[in-house]
Amino acid sequence: MENQFLIDSEYLSAEAVKKKHRLETDPSFRKNHMEYLPGMEQISSDVCRQVMSHVDAFDYGRYTAKDVRAALEHETCSVEDFKALLSPAAEPFLEQMAKKARLETRKHFGNTVYLFTPLYIANYCENYCVYCGFNCYNHINRMKLTMEQIAHEMKIIADSGMEEILILTGESRAKSDVAYIGEACRLARNYFRMVGLEIYPVNTEEYRYLHECGADYVTVFQETYDAEKYETLHLLGHKRVWPYRFDAQERALMGGMRGVAFSALLGLADFRKDALASALHVYYLQRKYPSAEMSLSCPRLRPIINNDKINPLDVGEKQLCQVLCAYRIFLPFVGITVSSRESAEFRNGIVKIAATKVSAGVSTGIGDHESKYTGKESDGAEGDEQFEINDDRCFGKMYQDIKEQGLQPVLNDYLYV
Repeated sequence: MENQFLIDSEYLSAEAVKKKHRLETDPSFRKNHMEYLPGMEQISSDVCRQVMSHVDAFDYGRYTAKDVRAALEHETCSVEDFKALLSPAAEPFLEQMAKKARLETRKHFGNTVYLFTPLYIANYCENYCVYCGFNCYNHINRMKLTMEQIAHEMKIIADSGMEEILILTGESRAKSDVAYIGEACRLARNYFRMVGLEIYPVNTEEYRYLHECGADYVTVFQETYDAEKYETLHLLGHKRVWPYRFDAQERALMGGMRGVAFSALLGLADFRKDALASALHVYYLQRKYPSAEMSLSCPRLRPIINNDKINPLDVGEKQLCQVLCAYRIFLPFVGITVSSRESAEFRNGIVKIAATKVSAGVSTGIGDHESKYTGKESDGAEGDEQFEINDDRCFGKMYQDIKEQGLQPVLNDYLYV
C-alpha cells in the first residue's frame, strides 16, 4: 500500500496537515517502530524469534507439487508440510486440501459452528494506521458509549439470542482506559456467557484486571508480521511498536486469560508469509501454554470511510480458502473464525470445510444496534464504522442458514460454577 492511498482532510488544521505529510514522507520523523515506549512491559520470551526465523527463511517458490502431495499424505502436518500447503504449488490441489481440512474439522469439532457478535463501544483512536477507518487523521463521527448506553446495546444484542460478545474500542487510552473497558466487561457478564476483548495491547497486570472483570479471551491483530512493511503502515501512536504488539497474546495468557486469538490482515503485505507467521505464532505459544485455548482468523482488507482506494481484493477468495485449509490441516485443534468482512456465499462454504466460528448481526459502528436490530429510526447520535462489512445477516438468519447446511449452530459451551 503506497502513499496514493493516504488522504488529506479539509477538516485538518494547517499544522496537522503538515505533520501528517511529514509522517508519510519522512521516515526519520517517525518513532523507531522496534523501540518500546515508556510504560510498555517487556517480557522474556523466545516465541518471536522462533516464528520470525521461519518467516525470514520462507521461500515459497521452492516448493513443488511433489512437496504438496507429500504434505497431504502425511498423517501429521509438520511445519515444512504447512509451508508447502501455503505455497503457489498448492493452488492446483485446493480441492484435495479442502477434503482433508473438512475431515480434520469434523474429527475435532463435529458439525458445530459457534456464533458471536462484536460490540464497538468507542471509536476514538490515537494511532495513524493508513488502512483503518478509525485512524486519528480520518474525519469521522467519534463516540464513546456511556455505561448506560453500553448496557442498552448489550440488552438488545442479548435479546436477539446471542450468548457471546466481543467488545472492541479504538486504540485510545485517554478516551477508553482500562478501567472503562473493565466496567464494560462487568456489564457484559450480566448478559452473556462468553466475553471477548479486542482492544489496544496492554500489560500483564492490566490483562489480569480485565480477566477479573469478566473477560474470557483476547483477540489481537498483528496486522502484518513484516516489520519493515508494518513501519510504513503504522505511522503514529502506540500501535507503531511492533514487538509490543507481537507479545500481546502471551502477556494476556500470563495475566490469566483463558484464551487468545491471532490474525494478520491479509493484503497489507505478502499474505503467504503473514499466514505462516500467524499460524506459527499459535503453534509455539500452544506448546508453551498447552492449557490455553487459541484461535485463528484471516480477514482481508475492506473499504473504509473517506477512502475508497483501499483494495479488498488483494488476496483472492481461492487464495483465502487455501490459507484456511492449510490452517486447519496444520492446527487441527485450533478454532478458525471467519468474519463478516467476507461474503455470505464464502462463509456458507467455508464453515463446511474449515471454519468453526462466525459473527452475526454485525455492526462496526458505535451505538447503532437498536436501529439495526429493531428497525427503530436512528436519532443520529452514533459513531462511524471502522470498515464496511460484507455479510449483514442478522443472528436469526445466520442461525437458520447454518442449520439448513446440516450443521449445528452453538451459542455457548461453557458452564460457570
